[in-house]
Amino acid sequence: MKILTAWLRTYLPTLPVSDPQLAEDLTLRGIAVEGVHSLGEGNGHLFEMDITTNRVDAMNHFGIAREAAAIYNLDLAPLSANLAAARPVAQSFPIRIDPAAEPFCGRFTAQVLRDVTIQPSSGQIKTFFNLLEQKPISNAVDASNFTLLGMGHPTHAFDLDRIEGGIVVRLARRGETLKLLDGTTRALEPDDLVIADEAKALSLAGVMGGWESMITAATRNILVEAAWFDPAAIRRSSRRHLLHTDASHRFERGADFNAAPLANALVSRLILADGGHPEGGLIDLVVPTAQARTAGRPSISLSVVEVQRHLGATIEDNAAGESALSAPLIRQYLGALGCTLSPFHADPDAGAQQFTIQLPSWRLDLEREIDLIEEVARVFGYNRFANTLPAPLPVLSHGVAPAERAVRARLLALGFSETISSTFASAAEAALFSPETDLRVPEPEVAEEASSDATLRFVRLENPLSEEASLLRASLVPGMLGMLAHNLHRDVRDARLFEAGGIFTGVAGDREGTIAEVFETPSLALGLTAAAAAATALVSAAEAPIFELKGVIESLVSLFALPGGEESLSFTTAGVPAWLEPGRSGVALLHRQPVAFFGELAASEAARRKLRQPVYLAALHLDELLALPLRRHTAHELSRFQAVERDFSFFFPDTTSWQMVRATITALALADLQAVAPLEIFRDPKGKAVPAGQHSLLLRTVFQSANRTLTEADIAEATARITEALTTLGGRQRA
Repeated sequence: MKILTAWLRTYLPTLPVSDPQLAEDLTLRGIAVEGVHSLGEGNGHLFEMDITTNRVDAMNHFGIAREAAAIYNLDLAPLSANLAAARPVAQSFPIRIDPAAEPFCGRFTAQVLRDVTIQPSSGQIKTFFNLLEQKPISNAVDASNFTLLGMGHPTHAFDLDRIEGGIVVRLARRGETLKLLDGTTRALEPDDLVIADEAKALSLAGVMGGWESMITAATRNILVEAAWFDPAAIRRSSRRHLLHTDASHRFERGADFNAAPLANALVSRLILADGGHPEGGLIDLVVPTAQARTAGRPSISLSVVEVQRHLGATIEDNAAGESALSAPLIRQYLGALGCTLSPFHADPDAGAQQFTIQLPSWRLDLEREIDLIEEVARVFGYNRFANTLPAPLPVLSHGVAPAERAVRARLLALGFSETISSTFASAAEAALFSPETDLRVPEPEVAEEASSDATLRFVRLENPLSEEASLLRASLVPGMLGMLAHNLHRDVRDARLFEAGGIFTGVAGDREGTIAEVFETPSLALGLTAAAAAATALVSAAEAPIFELKGVIESLVSLFALPGGEESLSFTTAGVPAWLEPGRSGVALLHRQPVAFFGELAASEAARRKLRQPVYLAALHLDELLALPLRRHTAHELSRFQAVERDFSFFFPDTTSWQMVRATITALALADLQAVAPLEIFRDPKGKAVPAGQHSLLLRTVFQSANRTLTEADIAEATARITEALTTLGGRQRA
């Protein structure tokens, strides 16, 4: 926004600093001046300012002058709003606020002006408007704009003779239309707040006036309006009708409830300066509930000791260590900002000086003691505090941090790159990629509870940015899939990605559509796509990515100490979620409970997203793994004796898994068996080399003793026991 220093100095005639120094001092106190432009001899400077949205009180010249008065301890010239004596009337102009509109219009003031003269503005208004490059319209309209720029409260002037009956502030009627000052006609919605007469809507409240009651050269009688409107109501209408005006900008951020009578009087006085007289007194309608939550907020207690404790040492503290932030200085600063302070007194319990502070009506951003402490620091000047370091505090690592680091390190070592996706998701994706928590096999008591109102639900945002981001994500899979698609659509055909983060579910509240409690659960997603996967002796090229994901899951699980040992981890194809392709996906079970889902993306979903090649995904319940202790690795002295390898070749039914084979050999508890691993898996679709429904497995065992050289008899005994066990399992040794 633009601020004239010449205008500021009308409120602060004794301002002792130059304009550039004023700009620097304001900026150091959070009222940022981004540009200073000279306007020539005698005209001062133009400040280009960036005022944060919570400081609507500073979006005007008087508000900036108030800040300067607080900085330099100056008296601020009050705004003069004295009107000539009003001619009495038997009955005041009829104005009412409809009960349905009271939550949205907390205050409405009106002043009738008779026999006014509409002409071009002159004097101070013309001078300042020229310096601001503000287009003048007429003295009545310019008076409203001048007051807005001067003290910050929006007002509006109606042609009184075009008002039928009286004024009513109400909600729009369904199907009602209104032609605005910009010449456009808007179809109003039932929750639009309007200022109307007894026959029609006259203005979209807090946003823009109407065409039918605008001021023209023929206007002779005027009704000046200044009101307080609820920020949410004005924001809703402004967004709906795509109208962002100076008035809506201020009302949306919280206008001053007590400013309406003053603003009305200022506008009326400027209009009457060119002729006319007021009729009747100021009409002022107040809704008590709105007043209580704005201008009537309860007072706040402020401790001088708390101010000094929070803000610490200043460069102006005396040699005895007494803080420069004394009680009188705190009183001076907060009083200059508009706070009403009671005389400080000693708190008999805390032994500290206390203030009881009534907050100014124009500072809705002040709510707690810490807000007032921040105001003291801001006006005092951040550059006047001593450079000190906080007392050293112990750094405590989160209990699961080592496990999380281990998981990340393992994935990076396996060639995966870490990514971060959005925390939000659309309802469509949430429905497709069901939260992994809902896919777990529940215990009996949990299953019974899940059928009640405690069922986990998606968490919907109260104010989403868009429908595509209307929920907190209940799965990492949509984000991972989006990143893989992003790469493929840009000709990056080889990608291995992972993301570790939280997923969100909630328990339904008492009222329909509400969430009583939100849960964040650690989760892990893996994504893989490759232009050309390499076949191995164990898997074909088409199956290689699926088994790579399976191997990654096994590698991650191996980081943790499983209570039941390696046999606690198993795999199945039952219970695969719908977003994975049947027959090309699986479920990892830890203690017979799902811990991960992995496989190829369903063909229908891949086609819908127009993916150029197959994509493979995995979703892991990271919380299940983080609940386990990390596996402790120990080093053993290497054996000085030679290792012996023996290979076994068997036919097994397809129902016999490698895990079953390994478990059978491990159960033999052979003392010198060091390793067992598959070398080759072979199937013959024609059923010649390998019978149909079976597969050929070549596995290798390694034997080694720590204290002697193994004899042929030792090896023969071990291999015989392995052969017998595998035969019992249903295998048939190849000739």
